[in-house]
Amino acid sequence: MTKIAVIGLAKSGKSSLTHALQGIADVEKRDLQFVEVHHPDDLHGHAYDVVLQVVDSTRLEESLMLTPHIIDEQEKIVIAIGRYDLLLKTDHSLNIPKLEQLIGVPTCRVSVRLNYGLPNCLSILQEVAARPASKAHPIYHLRDQEGDEDTYRAYVHGILTETLTHAKDDKHQTRLEKIDKVLTNPWSGFPIMMAILYFVFWCTFTLGAYPQEWIESGVDWLSEWARGVMDEGWFSSLLIDGVLAGVGAVLAFVPNIVILFFFISLMEDSGYMAREAFIMDTIMHRVGLHGRSFVPMLMGFGCNVPAIMAARDIQNPKDRVLTMLMVPFMSCSARLPVYMLFVDTFFERHKALVMISLYAIGISLSVLFAIIMKRTKWFRQDNDDTVNELPEFRMPKARNTAAHIWERVADYLQKICTVILWASIIIWALEYFPTQDLNDLEHSLLASIGQFVSPLMEPLGFDWKMSVCLITGLPAKEAIVSTLAILYGGDITTAGFTPLTAFSFMLFVLLYFPCVATIATLRREAGKGWAWFTVFHSLFLAWLISFAVYQIGSLFI
Repeated sequence: MTKIAVIGLAKSGKSSLTHALQGIADVEKRDLQFVEVHHPDDLHGHAYDVVLQVVDSTRLEESLMLTPHIIDEQEKIVIAIGRYDLLLKTDHSLNIPKLEQLIGVPTCRVSVRLNYGLPNCLSILQEVAARPASKAHPIYHLRDQEGDEDTYRAYVHGILTETLTHAKDDKHQTRLEKIDKVLTNPWSGFPIMMAILYFVFWCTFTLGAYPQEWIESGVDWLSEWARGVMDEGWFSSLLIDGVLAGVGAVLAFVPNIVILFFFISLMEDSGYMAREAFIMDTIMHRVGLHGRSFVPMLMGFGCNVPAIMAARDIQNPKDRVLTMLMVPFMSCSARLPVYMLFVDTFFERHKALVMISLYAIGISLSVLFAIIMKRTKWFRQDNDDTVNELPEFRMPKARNTAAHIWERVADYLQKICTVILWASIIIWALEYFPTQDLNDLEHSLLASIGQFVSPLMEPLGFDWKMSVCLITGLPAKEAIVSTLAILYGGDITTAGFTPLTAFSFMLFVLLYFPCVATIATLRREAGKGWAWFTVFHSLFLAWLISFAVYQIGSLFI
């Protein structure tokens, strides 16, 4: 077993890094053992294979003053640099490759909270532990001079003079460091972030329109072919009007899912997503929110279930629960097909803008929700946490990007083959019986259900069919699209929808709880009471916002 000592200044994050690395090592079945050490003298007499020094980039000189003492006790050493975003806030930057060269110690940048650089750090530690001890450290010449504290300090000061650069003297900064200054500046970073999001949604609609049309044409051809070779009856109606209509409508959005998550994967793997969190961290603190909450919220745009689970890393229990309650406001990928269907149909000239507005409304309401909850007895407290790490830019790898896309597409296809398929069959059955005539919907079982809830939904501009669609969306939001396809024959322009009712409908889909799996996860992570609270407050808020938009909009349209 490789035994690794972890050492660093107090509050340098060595404890959290130790636990994170040990956890990854255990999962990956790496034969590693991590032990925290508080002082270089504690290394004396112990058989450690390698030492990991955790360096606080906001206290570089103080942190690096430990390095010569560590090398006095242990020749095999790796440096892990953290809290780099806080260094950027002071308008400084650090040339890490040059630091590594001058000090002669392998160096990596890690982030426990952002889960960045940890596997790479493990690999470096194992590599250093496996190779023979080296006498090539530039710092070894200090031993020959019988170096004291002043000599060490002068040496460290010389290294930082060569590697630490103030923003006003940027001639030694790399191109990426200069780009980072722009992207993390709140005045320039936020507009850039909005422009990138606009471009992503524009590409999602524009590039995805062609394969989406091909899939729709293929489903239509298959339906017509099946209608021509099969006798009329309940089975042919089930297959054509139920399964093909419902599943085909959702399947058509696979290209859009691929394109969207291609861009999301690029932003995550390149390190830009962490910079979005860094920008929003400052904004969130100004309204009294938890700085670390934004990362689970970002994950919520993919799926709310793992996003809620990611909030486990927040140590304060009040902040942890509040973050979990904020996650359902984020538009998960399951809502995306609903948005695309309505935006593509009713907002032809402003697709990307309407999409961004939906995401912005969700984020804004989550912030307002958190501000209100922070003032209640359950969540009232002071909070000083910040986003502590900013990973370096890196080139996305095609293999990782493909894996991320496939993971999301596979999840989407799995829902189509399970939840959406069964939802389509159930909706068809409720529509087909007892009249056995799809042209007589008013006397079907589905109409009875829809008309029961219709009085509550009419003030929002929804008829009974729209109300039924919202009910079928409880297990999975994609089922709304399949239900619309079954009820309206794939053409929602004939369904009484207007741009106003369409936007009101999308707002309701945005705000009422994402799916049953999200509520189940919230119940497990935060408790039964908060799970039921989310169900009722999300339904009430969805109804209230949709009601206000429809009623106010009706005065002007």
